[in-house]
Amino acid sequence: MSPVSTRTWRNWAGNQTATPRRVSTPTSTDEVSAAVRAAAADGQTVRMPGTGHSFTGAAVAEGVLLRPSGMTAVRSVDTGSGLVTVEAGLPLHALNRLLAEHGLALANMGDIQEQTVAGALQTATHGTGRDAAGLASQVHALELVLGDGSVVTCSRDERPDLFDAARAGVGAVGIVTAITWKTVPAFLLRAQEEPMKWDEVLSRLDEFEADNEHFEFYWFPHTEGCLTKRNNRVDGPARPLSRFKGWLDDEFMSNSLFEVINKVTHAAPMLTPSVNQISARALGARTFTDTSHKVFTSPRTVRFKEQEIAIPREHLQDALREIRGLFDRRDWKISFPIEVRLLPEEDAWLSMAHGRRTAFIAVHVYHRDDHADYFRGVEEVLTGLGGRPHWGKMHTRDAAYLETVYPRFKDFQAIRNEVDPDRRFANPYTRQVFGD
Repeated sequence: MSPVSTRTWRNWAGNQTATPRRVSTPTSTDEVSAAVRAAAADGQTVRMPGTGHSFTGAAVAEGVLLRPSGMTAVRSVDTGSGLVTVEAGLPLHALNRLLAEHGLALANMGDIQEQTVAGALQTATHGTGRDAAGLASQVHALELVLGDGSVVTCSRDERPDLFDAARAGVGAVGIVTAITWKTVPAFLLRAQEEPMKWDEVLSRLDEFEADNEHFEFYWFPHTEGCLTKRNNRVDGPARPLSRFKGWLDDEFMSNSLFEVINKVTHAAPMLTPSVNQISARALGARTFTDTSHKVFTSPRTVRFKEQEIAIPREHLQDALREIRGLFDRRDWKISFPIEVRLLPEEDAWLSMAHGRRTAFIAVHVYHRDDHADYFRGVEEVLTGLGGRPHWGKMHTRDAAYLETVYPRFKDFQAIRNEVDPDRRFANPYTRQVFGD
């Protein structure tokens, strides 16, 4: 294990910080186990964050912080079964390259690949899909270090209740040290991106969901403009974007230019509606075919703060209209588009899509902008519909509320009491959302 050091930790957005008492970098499950036992002996809590892409305090370590960068090994790859076991600190982009080398892929992904595999899993990271669900549904087995330092494995066949609790456990039932993924044969996706008007998108939501394996859209506040994205499997051949077109769209327009736009609207908020109108009119259509993870994910360099809440799919249109109505009644000036994604039901107890077809509504602000009134207003609308906040994205809900929207919440608390009775893995955020 690396020498002990103390240093302030910050998340990617810069809205969460911590100064743990100790920081170390374990290189094996045994070293994680030893660190947990040492923390217990000192009366300290312990957390192993990922890359800090959560906007909540999920990764904050008050006592001992274990950096994941020493645990990135690939333990096994079985191309016949599709089972691939990797250690917790391996970044998703490295996992994607590994899988591609063996003719494999994740069935569905979110839109960035910078997180560690364990960090992404523990906050129930997801993409959008009609049939293929989020990361929590693509796990075959977990290796965990529990609150007493013991090492266990769990799956649907071995300690299934712990498996159901730990797949999206926010690090509260154990430190994930390795994940066995259930992958699929590598595949190509045809991406069709097309601007549309608000009324057309809302009127055709059911059609878009039924006709596409992966559908999502973005609405630009203060405008009628939306950008729709439809991704579907094809046999090929691959027709990726040219290097220049990829740079122009995904690096320059979506990042470099968007950073400038947000600096302008931060300095002069009243310009935001006009700037968004220009942005919406500038949207263009594009179609390309590429390796699945290259279509699912995009670079994201503009820093922001985000809230995302999952609601029953049947409430989506009404929820969107109500949120849009708030823009007419509130003095909001929002430069970031609102993102809408869909997911089939999942069985992990704390998946936001547990037990129901789900729509996700995500709102963002530039990292230097105030978010409080905007996020609070949207949260009130969506939690009024039984909304479940994303574990890694900003919200104000607590255990008393979350118990009302997760049918297996008390079962999760019971597992937590069993495997971490001393709350070795607690931090302010887990105390908020799970109660102590």
